Amino acid sequence: MSHWAIRRWPAALLRLYVTMMCLWLLAPIIIVVVLAFSGDGYLRFPPTSLSLQWFARFFGDLQWQRALLSSLVIGAIACVTSTTIGFFAAYAFLRTEFCGKKLLLSLMLTPVIVPSIITAIAMYYLFGKLGLIGNILWLGLCHAVIAMPIVLLILLSALHAVDPNLERAALGLGADRVRVFCRVVLPIVLSAALFAFLASFDELLISLFLAGVHAQTLPVRIWNSLNLQVEPTIAAVSAFLIAVTTLILAADGSTTEWGSGAGARAEVSGKALGV
Repeated sequence: MSHWAIRRWPAALLRLYVTMMCLWLLAPIIIVVVLAFSGDGYLRFPPTSLSLQWFARFFGDLQWQRALLSSLVIGAIACVTSTTIGFFAAYAFLRTEFCGKKLLLSLMLTPVIVPSIITAIAMYYLFGKLGLIGNILWLGLCHAVIAMPIVLLILLSALHAVDPNLERAALGLGADRVRVFCRVVLPIVLSAALFAFLASFDELLISLFLAGVHAQTLPVRIWNSLNLQVEPTIAAVSAFLIAVTTLILAADGSTTEWGSGAGARAEVSGKALGV
């Protein structure tokens, strides 16, 4: 064996290991997606035939439709609330100095540290006494509590890389504040908003405690179906959730490229002005 081959072997072995680990992690997702297109009347892998009947049952069933609508509405409420609060908080943490900033930041990141089951139980006892169990608006606000630390961390990291002089450069070139926000800041905010919606859309524990009967989300409906009857419709719903997650990640990649291009253009303009 040549010296070149000996030197290349560790790299080839590393690539093989990474490939095997990726396949191991993707195997459950692949199996669920394949089962979603099964033509059998029960879960069986590999399926003997392929069909779209379980997707038709998912989108045609009234209970699944209500669960999907609840997830979308609650996700939108959580997305708007957490993104708004997270953006202003991140902007204040990075652009201003005030007493107790580190303490306030630690408090806002607490939902990431505290186990979700403890947060769900605390919310259940609080909102149960107020009679808000099953209220979609309050459930969306509770999801916003979980999503806000994610938004805050993303925006802190993203805004930290944005030089404040870039915004001044854009204003100096004649752009108004609305255009500066849309071209420089908005792409960063959109990326955080997508992850906030995804965090709410996939949330189970808090919804399990607070949804009640009238505001079941899609994950809660899947959980209840698994307890009552395991059917291929669950695989179709799971494949739908995987598709939504993939689309959101792809959209995040697009907004990130958009934001990078806007930031680069602003940086060039700033250097041209000597800012």
